[in-house]
Amino acid sequence: MTMEDWILGQAWLSWSAGFSWIWIVLAIFMVAGIASFIINQMLNVAESQTVKTQTLWDDSLIYAIRKPAKASVWIIAAIMSFDVVEQNSKQNAVSSVIDYIQPERYTLFVVLILCWFSLRFIKQAEKVLIDPSRLKKPMDLTTVHALGKAFKAAVYIVACLVVLQTIGVSVSGILAFGGIGGIAVGFAAKDLLANFFGGLMIYLDRPFKVGDWVRSPDKNIEGTVEDIGWRLTRIRTFDKRPLYVPNSTFASISVENPSRMLNRRIYETIGLRYDDAKSVPVIVEEVRSLLKNHPDIDTNQTLIVNFNAFGAHSLDFFVYTFTKTTDWVEYHKVKEKVLLQIMDVVHKHGADMAFPTHTLHFPEGALKGVQE
Repeated sequence: MTMEDWILGQAWLSWSAGFSWIWIVLAIFMVAGIASFIINQMLNVAESQTVKTQTLWDDSLIYAIRKPAKASVWIIAAIMSFDVVEQNSKQNAVSSVIDYIQPERYTLFVVLILCWFSLRFIKQAEKVLIDPSRLKKPMDLTTVHALGKAFKAAVYIVACLVVLQTIGVSVSGILAFGGIGGIAVGFAAKDLLANFFGGLMIYLDRPFKVGDWVRSPDKNIEGTVEDIGWRLTRIRTFDKRPLYVPNSTFASISVENPSRMLNRRIYETIGLRYDDAKSVPVIVEEVRSLLKNHPDIDTNQTLIVNFNAFGAHSLDFFVYTFTKTTDWVEYHKVKEKVLLQIMDVVHKHGADMAFPTHTLHFPEGALKGVQE
């Protein structure tokens, strides 16, 4: 061996000894990759088993834990790598950064994972609670979203307080300041708070929910509810424009919810000619019998067919009844069918619908000169 080869070998050994920690870091991340793969496979097996059970929340639990569990492996690997780098690093900048995050990193890691797990579980629980295939009586979408937002807000608040306490910020001081400053904030943001409590009242009283058709006789508001937020409710009008209504508005106006109607009403006045006066009783009776036996009419509700008035141009009878359907499109189909059947009854008896006419009566002989 030449002197040159010996010098190069010594230099290589010296360099390898100085950077041996790199191999340790690589080994840590290699083990983390293997552990992540094993955890993923175990969760896949658990998920295949939970599908066979009738328990509601085991699927949600597997969904919630999957990504945080896999991420935990890599975060732990990163923390262990920082320890190795700290022990072998001679760079002051790197050492100072590691020293700064050293005391809090385990607490922050636990808070991060628990927060992430909780948010994913809440998200999946919302889907379970509104799924008719999972629950015999699923909760309505509005209530579920309200509860989800409340629980998510609680998770964020608790996580922030724990993080602040961990890094040395006095939480008691923040809470005390919040109590005093809340008064000033309340005056400055009274409209915002009014909307918040208005949204809370909507969630509690539930005058409407997402998907309902609502309208107000007090305001120019009508459409389908698309979203109920803590400040605004978004309504899609029937010309497909979005209408944003502050929640506080609903505390001072009347709101009608046609989506919750039990039936739809048919209320029509039908006029016959005065020449058909003798046929009116028979026509009225037959129309009444028609509606009582009609498959689309709810006979448990009020059903009235009566001669009503001597009109200026017609003998009027009215039809007052309710359909079984509440669907807007289906209702008009039923109404069309009923009116056409009534018209057939009128024509069957040799009568017809009246329209505005004038009859002129001349004294006897008044037209004699004209005719001559």
